[in-house]
Amino acid sequence: MDAIALLKEDHKLVKALLEDLTESTTRAVKKRTELLHQIHMNLAAHTTIEEEIFYPAFKAAGKKDEEKMYFEALEEHRAAEDLVLPDLLKTDPSTEQFSGRAKVLKELIAHHIEEEEAEMFKDAKKLLDKAQLEELGERMQARKQQLLKELKAAA
Repeated sequence: MDAIALLKEDHKLVKALLEDLTESTTRAVKKRTELLHQIHMNLAAHTTIEEEIFYPAFKAAGKKDEEKMYFEALEEHRAAEDLVLPDLLKTDPSTEQFSGRAKVLKELIAHHIEEEEAEMFKDAKKLLDKAQLEELGERMQARKQQLLKELKAAA
């Protein structure tokens, strides 16, 4: 699977999990807790493979515009993973505050995905050939499996 197809698959999964989370009610504490755990693990693995493998290859293949996209994407990861997600993880899932934070996380991630798929991935297809995207995809898939295994073991 090429790098872009892998990332789009991850995007679809995380968007579905976030949709389920934001549609859940304050009474669905167990469901919210399980969904949040899945979101946390999948986001951690996804952003790591992007930051370690895909983004550097994209930035190296590009010029000024790609460098700008690279740094913006990193900041969007930071906003979601270092600011909103930690607060959500500490919030009681039976509260409306949890609902609000889940919605903000969903919106942040949806915006990030839209930009990546509309701009970065389109550019990447021009800058990187099929063989390069396949090779990146293989490396990313292997690293993702390793990360998910480590995250499950740590849970």
